[in-house]
Amino acid sequence: MTEKYQKLASDVLERLEAVSTATLHTALFKKGLRNTYIQGASRVNSQKVKMVGQAFTLRYIPAREDLDTVAAFKDPEHPQRLAVETVPAGMIMVSDCRQDASAASAGSILLARLETRQCGGFVSDAGIRDFDTAMDMAMPIFCTKPSAPTNLTKHHGVDLEVPIGCGGVAVYPGDVLVGDGDGVIVIPLALADEISQEALRMERFEDYVIGKVRTGSPVIGLYPPNETAQDEYNKFIAG
Repeated sequence: MTEKYQKLASDVLERLEAVSTATLHTALFKKGLRNTYIQGASRVNSQKVKMVGQAFTLRYIPAREDLDTVAAFKDPEHPQRLAVETVPAGMIMVSDCRQDASAASAGSILLARLETRQCGGFVSDAGIRDFDTAMDMAMPIFCTKPSAPTNLTKHHGVDLEVPIGCGGVAVYPGDVLVGDGDGVIVIPLALADEISQEALRMERFEDYVIGKVRTGSPVIGLYPPNETAQDEYNKFIAG
C-alpha cells in the first residue's frame, strides 16, 4: 500500500461488503454528495460478485498515431502495463478513458494478470475486449460495453495514482469503490467509516420495512417512517 493514503480498516470493509450501492448512494446523498455513481460502468461477471476496495488510478488522454503504435507496448514503463504490474493486491484498478468506449481499456491477458496478482477489481469508463472470457472471471470487472479495438487506437496512458474522472465521477487514489449489480459507487476515504455505518443502519431498517410491506403494510407513513412507525421499529430492534 502506498503511503499517500490510509488503508481501509477491516471493520469498514466488512460493513461495505454487506450493503448495496443503492443504499450507499443514498447515504452519501444525505451527506450532500450527489455525484458518486460511475455512469455507464456495469458488472461484466456472470457471477454475482461484489467489489469493495481502494482505487489505484490510471489516466488516459486521446491517442496519437505517431506515438500509439503496437511497438509502444514493448516499453516496460508503458503506463497501462506498469499499472497492471504494480497495483497492490486488494486494490481496484480504475481507468479514466474519458467515457470513450469506442476502444478497449483492457483484454483477457491483462485482466488475467490482474486476477493472478489478486487485484481487487477492474473499473473502466470505456470498453473491454475478450468480453466472453471476462464474463467467466472471478475478479470483479466493471466497464461500459464490449469493445474489440485495441486501446492504442483511442487511449494514450499518461499517469498513475493521480486524481482522475471515471464515468463522470472524481476518483482520487485511495478512494473506496463498491460495486454490485447496480454499478459502482465512489466513497471518499475520509467518509468511508461513517458512510458504512449509516448504510448498515439504513439496510437494517429497510429489511424491516420489506417485511412489513410483504405482510400488507402501506408504504405511506412507513418509509420514511412517521412517529408511530419509528416507535414500532425502535421496539422491534430493542427486542
